[in-house]
Amino acid sequence: MSIAAETPRWHAALLTPTLYKQCVSFMIGSSLFALGSAPGFGTWAGASAANICYFVGAWFFTAAAFIQLVRSGAVKTTVSYGSGVMVRAEWLAAATQFVGTLLFNVSTTAALQSRSVTQEKRLVWSPDAGGSVAFLISGVLVIIAYTHARKFWDPRAADWWSGQINLIGCLAFGVSAVAAFVTPDGATVDSTLANTGTFVGALCFFFASFLVLPMWSRGNNSTT
Repeated sequence: MSIAAETPRWHAALLTPTLYKQCVSFMIGSSLFALGSAPGFGTWAGASAANICYFVGAWFFTAAAFIQLVRSGAVKTTVSYGSGVMVRAEWLAAATQFVGTLLFNVSTTAALQSRSVTQEKRLVWSPDAGGSVAFLISGVLVIIAYTHARKFWDPRAADWWSGQINLIGCLAFGVSAVAAFVTPDGATVDSTLANTGTFVGALCFFFASFLVLPMWSRGNNSTT
């Protein structure tokens, strides 16, 4: 009996990185971020409940970003100019996004434990801002990669819309990070804007993934 035949189907299904798993993980993470930042949720459920939503959601983001990085292909490609090789924008976008999710893991974990203004700035806001910058860079690189592979204006393609909506989400997360800056007295610059930016960004990431979910694309399946 061959080794391949001995491998359980569930094992291959669980460990094989697919677009379906990537999209679903992003959608779950986005849903949790949207819930945590939803208008009135923090007041009703408490800051701890919102922070738990962010904490769990960040791990789904990381899982999805890791799958996307694995699926992004080779790091470099050959070109007819310069040194003859360059880093692929698609891989760089995935790698930058993955780093951003790791920073969100740090900030959301610290938010569950921080008890001082210094900790809020260093362990929560700083990695959160860094993660938002990484997401923004990644969002721009996604547009560059798509434009290089296809074209800049392609509104009939779901992938094109996914990239545009994803970039809007990255911008919203950036606004949220700026508004969430911790002042010397321990307050945020604008908590309403911070929550709104997170909520809008999370919805954008949800729909950006939903648009390219394989089950909605003709001819695709969950192993794509």
